[in-house]
Amino acid sequence: MAHQVIQTDHAPAAIGPYSQAIRVDNWLFVSGQIGFLAATGQLVGEQLSEQATQALQNMRQILEAAGFGLDEVVSVDVFLVDITQFGSFNIIYEDFFGAHKPARAVVEVKGLPRGALVEIKCIACKNA
Repeated sequence: MAHQVIQTDHAPAAIGPYSQAIRVDNWLFVSGQIGFLAATGQLVGEQLSEQATQALQNMRQILEAAGFGLDEVVSVDVFLVDITQFGSFNIIYEDFFGAHKPARAVVEVKGLPRGALVEIKCIACKNA
């Protein structure tokens, strides 16, 4: 199976040796997104709400660059530095996805790149 590298200037560039996303057939694998601004590569703010919203927006930009929509996301993995923020994150997440409810995992991690509070990655699938 051939794969296609997805790259958009509307989301932050990768900060390591990886791609923003890889498409294989009808599948899209989006790398973990942090609340960085595409224009500056810096965190949008110090609050979880700001960073989570920006990370989700970054994810949406990559999905759209690959020709996918939020309704095609089938799985989401979320990494939180502070699991006590789970409830606050859920409010932002639910507002972002609306009625669509992909499979999801949320785990607490000791740290994330550049002091980020949240990282979000997803898998999407196009209906053939």
